[in-house]
Amino acid sequence: MTRIAVTGANGKAGRAVVADLLDAGHEVLATDLAGPFAWHNDLAPVVQADLTEYGAAVEALTGCSAVVHMANIPAPGLATPARTFTVNTAMNSNIFLAAAALGLERVVWASSETTLGLSYEDTPPRYLPVDEDHYPLPTSTYALSKVVGETMAEHISAWSGIPFIGLRLSNVFTEQDYADQPSFTAQSRLWNAWGYVDVRDVALACRLALTAEITGARSYVIAAADTILDRPSAELTAEVFPGVEVRRPLEEFETLLSIDRARAELGYEPQHSWRGARSS
Repeated sequence: MTRIAVTGANGKAGRAVVADLLDAGHEVLATDLAGPFAWHNDLAPVVQADLTEYGAAVEALTGCSAVVHMANIPAPGLATPARTFTVNTAMNSNIFLAAAALGLERVVWASSETTLGLSYEDTPPRYLPVDEDHYPLPTSTYALSKVVGETMAEHISAWSGIPFIGLRLSNVFTEQDYADQPSFTAQSRLWNAWGYVDVRDVALACRLALTAEITGARSYVIAAADTILDRPSAELTAEVFPGVEVRRPLEEFETLLSIDRARAELGYEPQHSWRGARSS
């Protein structure tokens, strides 16, 4: 691939994606609405653009062979429910349609773990570990925007022949986040079954998705290999989810957001954990 567009390049995950792709030898065109781009260097030219406008999306992708689309309102509660849904859906549809119009080779984009039924504090999962088939269960307009995005990706991929890879990202952490967070408890992180993902592993998943042998539209859970708690996963599930089916034996601190499909089809293997970060 000659040049890869990265949208949302000034966000937490976007910055990591840009750095990872540059380190891997790719040429990057970075796009974000927000500035200044404190991380910016001459290796990654920047387009400042409002991707809720279709013309801006076309400009952001012109001259690129693929896009890693990370731009969205990144969580529920950061804007009104209606604005969250409208902005995210507009950004996703514009990028997807621009990619099709320009004939890009691939679209990789940020979906969300929230499509799988969060919060588990309110409604327990139907089974554990939660996998890609625990879908769609949106409980917020943020999650609904991602479900609509996955539906759009499926149809636009079929129309265009372009592979679309949606990454259902868990709660993204940086090394600084690990240091800043208080000690977690079973209740404080129950809402997503104690899941998380290191931002560097998000970048890894994006890079792998750009070259994986995928056709059509596929979506994958992207999480760390472990939970955010220092308690055995089997013990946690028995205590907190006593009536929920556990479909296979769990390793000691194994994630309850299954990454088996991402391992098998993308070659994704998380490289980072909060355990090493907090002990270093």
